[in-house]
Amino acid sequence: MRTSTDWNTVLQDALPKFGVAATAIIVFFGILLLVFLAAGYATGKIVRPLTIAILLGPAFVLLIIGLVIPAIRTVGLSFFDSNSINFVGTANYKYAFTDPDIHRVLINTAVWIIVTPILATALGLFLALLIDKMKHESIAKSLIFLPMAISFVGASIIWKFVYTWRENVPGVNQIGLLSQVVIWLGWKNPPNWILWEPWNTFLLMVIMIWVQTGFAMVVLSAAIKNVPGDVLEAASLDGATGFSLFRKITLPMVRGTVIVVLTTIMIAVLKIFDIVATMTGGNYSTSVLSNEMYTQTFVQGDAGHGAALATILFACVIPLVVYNVVQLRKERANR
Repeated sequence: MRTSTDWNTVLQDALPKFGVAATAIIVFFGILLLVFLAAGYATGKIVRPLTIAILLGPAFVLLIIGLVIPAIRTVGLSFFDSNSINFVGTANYKYAFTDPDIHRVLINTAVWIIVTPILATALGLFLALLIDKMKHESIAKSLIFLPMAISFVGASIIWKFVYTWRENVPGVNQIGLLSQVVIWLGWKNPPNWILWEPWNTFLLMVIMIWVQTGFAMVVLSAAIKNVPGDVLEAASLDGATGFSLFRKITLPMVRGTVIVVLTTIMIAVLKIFDIVATMTGGNYSTSVLSNEMYTQTFVQGDAGHGAALATILFACVIPLVVYNVVQLRKERANR
């Protein structure tokens, strides 16, 4: 239990820090006040550029400090050794593309990028079409969208109980849902799912698909509802029904939205760290690029390798972001 002397020591240490923080806040609001006062007195041609500077200036400064400078610094660190002292050129990138363990990481990442977005988008599109014909569709959509409200860590913990495995011997009860279900179906000795290579990687993908399907469904459902009814009616009169109507009319008209959903989920997959770290820690051949970047930097203490992997990850995300922005602009232009 702390004595009064201990509390006095804590207060003496804390007060200067509070003073610095309070001073910084006062200075910040003081600068904002001066800027807004200057904007209020501005007249003529200077009003528009000054307004733009006031509204976008803080965001631009924070973008530079929080994204641009760290990105440049990370790229720079990727050319130095583990201690960020000696210049090693492209050695870290050679390691990233030649080390067998990193090869497995890159393959896993590629499989995640291919499988997860396609399955999540396809399932979301199927559910959007199915629920669009249902009564009280908002209830069904809310239930399917619900996993989006759960963090990736929370979702991983839920599925960890699903994949929990115990040896199937008399007197030992299975507490993992998947193990018990396959035993009921006749699989007497199911494997330890998390250790079951290479299928454990696909089992982790199921978590991401479960979370992202609701997002895909909601976005695609909105796009399907925007398909003009007269176009569908005309196609029906021409004899198009069922899958033919979907393939020839609905899908082409929502193609742009499908692409946006695909690329958005791809970006989320590239940054996926939480699921792998929570479920396996990257062990059992399940590591992906983002998890390996964290492991190299903060677990093994190799800043050079971690920075190189981070740069590769950043280089993979940028084209997807640019493509997504272009598609969104096209969608708005078509509207």
